[in-house]
Amino acid sequence: MKEYIVHNEKEIKGFDVDYRFLSNFSMAGVYFDGLWYPSTENAYQSAKTFDERERKRFRNMTPGQSKKEGRKLEIRADWDKVKIDVMSSIVFDKFYRNKELREKLIDTGDKYLEETNDWGDKFWGVCDGEGQNELGKILMNIRNFWKNGK
Repeated sequence: MKEYIVHNEKEIKGFDVDYRFLSNFSMAGVYFDGLWYPSTENAYQSAKTFDERERKRFRNMTPGQSKKEGRKLEIRADWDKVKIDVMSSIVFDKFYRNKELREKLIDTGDKYLEETNDWGDKFWGVCDGEGQNELGKILMNIRNFWKNGK
């Protein structure tokens, strides 16, 4: 296990090993804007454009490939305003469609969820103790939604 990962009774920092299912790179199919994607990462990267042809390409990539290809896109003008809502809807769909994953998310109880990483993502996660942890916040909100019976 990577040294920055912490999994204990109070927190899950780092979405790997037993908590890989929390990662956007885990293979769990989702729908976004009427298209099926093999992971939340693929759907999120495709959402950076309105070009339907471009979006469809992301359906046949690995999550890692989709992240690389997403960096090459001409990003839609409103992206900074909508990216958290887009991620929220995609991640919600992941747990809506996958009951087993939804139950695993609920089973994290009240633990703090943080996408601790070593690749420098300080928006969606935390790197070197700094970051906004937006993905962790989304996951905790979705968990609370399901825990509280919708």
